[in-house]
Amino acid sequence: MKRCCNLDFLYVAICLFAALFLCQAVQGQSILTTPQYADNTSGIVEMRGIVKDYDTHRKLENVTVTICGRGVATVTNADGVFSLKLSADDAHLVLEFSHVGYANARVNLQDMTAGKDIVVMMKPSLTILKDVAVYGGDARDIIEEALDKIADNYSPTTDMMSVFYRETIRKGRRFVGVSEAFADVYKTPYSRRSINADRVHVTRGRRLVSQRAADTLAVKIEGGPYLAVNLDVIKNADALIDRETVSWFDYRHDGVVMLDDRLHFSIAFSPRVIMPFALPSGVMFVDCRTYALTRLEMSLDVADRDKATAAVLHKKPAGLRFRPKEVSFVVAYRQLGGRTYINYLKNTMRFRCDLKRRFFSSDFTTVAEMVVVEIENNTPRTISRADAFGSRQVFSDAMKEYWDEDYWRDYNIIEPTESLEKAVGKLKRKVLSVK
Repeated sequence: MKRCCNLDFLYVAICLFAALFLCQAVQGQSILTTPQYADNTSGIVEMRGIVKDYDTHRKLENVTVTICGRGVATVTNADGVFSLKLSADDAHLVLEFSHVGYANARVNLQDMTAGKDIVVMMKPSLTILKDVAVYGGDARDIIEEALDKIADNYSPTTDMMSVFYRETIRKGRRFVGVSEAFADVYKTPYSRRSINADRVHVTRGRRLVSQRAADTLAVKIEGGPYLAVNLDVIKNADALIDRETVSWFDYRHDGVVMLDDRLHFSIAFSPRVIMPFALPSGVMFVDCRTYALTRLEMSLDVADRDKATAAVLHKKPAGLRFRPKEVSFVVAYRQLGGRTYINYLKNTMRFRCDLKRRFFSSDFTTVAEMVVVEIENNTPRTISRADAFGSRQVFSDAMKEYWDEDYWRDYNIIEPTESLEKAVGKLKRKVLSVK
């Protein structure tokens, strides 16, 4: 058994990227204009706010928040809250908010006050445009057109992206682990649809794990920030669809929606063949004009427990029974300078574990979330193999058990939810009591 935090833990390694089910079958000018972070003396200010639905006042999660025309971005958390650290010289710029089914909202930074939260109300977009979907032709034709136009729609250069990554592990409703990191992600041109030369380098990270002896199962997620490489379904031809595997799915029009102030085909897909591994179903959003695939929401079929387990479980101790309940993904891109870039990724897994010969079972939920906060196009920089984070590395093991409220200083991150902040407080007290 593995040794973790001076307690005996069972070890279950979850492949964060393993639902890349197809892998089982077939193995210019810089947009970056300011440093991603700076010392507190450099004139960096923080802008905070909350985003809500204009009609219902419901808090909106995963809203993309960007500086117009710049590569700086973040997303709102589950409480609708965002923060963005900016240079004091950027007061003349405009923040833009985009979300599926809503008209973009814009806020002039001159109307915001550093340290004071604002409320941004987004209006649902009314798109009664069924004729657009009909004009678009057969749903599968739209997906094939999207594949044909990858070289036109996505980055033709080698890019370096700064990303913020967070993973949480809950046992029941209680958080038992939180890990965070900043990483650089090196990406080669999208025209190749290959990730062989793409790499990730973790530059800074931290973690907190439960010290309770009752937490007898340590769930460890492999890959961590490598999510930015493996789950980029456009760059990674093995991640979902290519010319060969597009025929594995049925496609249908689900209407037209507004995303980033542009009309998008909503294309639902589901398996039409039975394979020896689990296949997903979900919905793709394809730009009606450019045919860029800009968002994907999908879930892995867990009805066949053996197939689902093979997709997500890398290793476990003998005698442990593993029952997957949910494996879902969100992959989102955004428009910038006439091209489409990966912007946000989220992977949620729910499963139950129990040991034979013991009278207990536990429900676990792991959530891995990543946002691209800055982009440097046509970068001269690269990441060496020696510095690259391995796709099979356990992320939390690589992070130091350290938590300081000022740790991220002027970094742009996904703000923690209120529930996560409370959980961190409890975990910190446990760590201090043990030490």
